[in-house]
Amino acid sequence: MTHSEVDELGRTILQIRDEFDLTVLLVEHHMAMVMAVSDRVVVLDLGHKIAEGTAEAVVRDPLVIAAYLGTNA
Repeated sequence: MTHSEVDELGRTILQIRDEFDLTVLLVEHHMAMVMAVSDRVVVLDLGHKIAEGTAEAVVRDPLVIAAYLGTNA
């Protein structure tokens, strides 16, 4: 998807959520969209939960950083 398509999808998800007062389960790897549309995030690594919380909290979690961003040794 292009950046504009990702942005449009994020806006659509929020619109549907708000209009129908729904919970939306989103499985996504595009972190900018996840950060923009999520109240809570669960992060999996190889099928195991390694973090859960607000988007802002999980991106700072050491396990998430190690699994998805790598660490400097």
